[in-house]
Amino acid sequence: MYTSSPAPAPLVREPLHAPVAHLVRAGIVEGVHYGSVVVLDPDGRVRFALGDTEAAFYPRSALKPVQAVAMVRAGLPLDGELLSLAAASHSGEERHLAGTRRVLELAGLTEDHLRNVPDLPFGPAVRDTWVREGRPPSRLAQNCSGKHAAMLWTAKLNGWSLEDYLDPAHPLQRAIAETVEDLTGQRVAQVTVDGCGAPLFAVSLPGLARAAARITTAAPGTPEARVADAMRGHAEMASGSGRDVAALMRAVPGLLAKDGFEGVQVAALPDGRAIAVKIADGADRARVPVAAAALAHAGVDPALLGAFAGEQVLGGGRPVGSVRPVGALVPAAPQPSPARS
Repeated sequence: MYTSSPAPAPLVREPLHAPVAHLVRAGIVEGVHYGSVVVLDPDGRVRFALGDTEAAFYPRSALKPVQAVAMVRAGLPLDGELLSLAAASHSGEERHLAGTRRVLELAGLTEDHLRNVPDLPFGPAVRDTWVREGRPPSRLAQNCSGKHAAMLWTAKLNGWSLEDYLDPAHPLQRAIAETVEDLTGQRVAQVTVDGCGAPLFAVSLPGLARAAARITTAAPGTPEARVADAMRGHAEMASGSGRDVAALMRAVPGLLAKDGFEGVQVAALPDGRAIAVKIADGADRARVPVAAAALAHAGVDPALLGAFAGEQVLGGGRPVGSVRPVGALVPAAPQPSPARS
């Protein structure tokens, strides 16, 4: 159920996470990952919940599609792969660097205008090559550079100052905060600084899932639909080669998915079914199978999700177990109808 006025902010408290994934080695549970999971029906009602879904948390980069919607609402004239890049946690591949340069060029700006934190590329293979070549950390290589380039262009188009575009009081960031509250349907609980330097807004897991659902169910041509179409049509631009989130969008027709640091995942289908996941210890090895199990709870055919069931645990170089969702997360198999006499 979506309403026009935001609900109160979620409570800031120590979350009461529950076990969501087990590391199983030769039939014995060797490790336990805690977290929280929510699955929403098309009307926004909670279909399934595990853990503490109502506590405030930071979505990290899983909020980038919402930030991109805010920028398009404010006039950002991007579509396609460059709009996908504006919502990206990219791997630092050459296409990502070239795309960010192109956004800056269209805005009449340069890399020197970026205020994100210099870093090495996020993609391991790209980062290794970067280090071998002796290249230093750069703002362009940092995984949020596409978002920051888009923020700068949005600010310039609106006549807003550029030097302080990351200040939470800046008109751009106020517009983003308003969009966060609009799409999540709740007030922001707290504002801090994300790893890249941009403001980060605390919401709840259902709020994050609602925002993704609002984006995937929006009418064609709206800012929300433009962002969804861009990310789904250019999944590797929003992530990178070999990234699980891009593979997930390719595997499930119409799915919009975005990951975030510290074990966050959000995904939504065109009819409004949506999931949101937070892994307490931030482990990606748990995020992926837990998100796949949540999507199965949402009604996605498990056959489409087999590649995301969980990474193998090796012993002596051979598989001896896996990381798998807890039993409570595995949807019950449909029971056959009783035979008629």
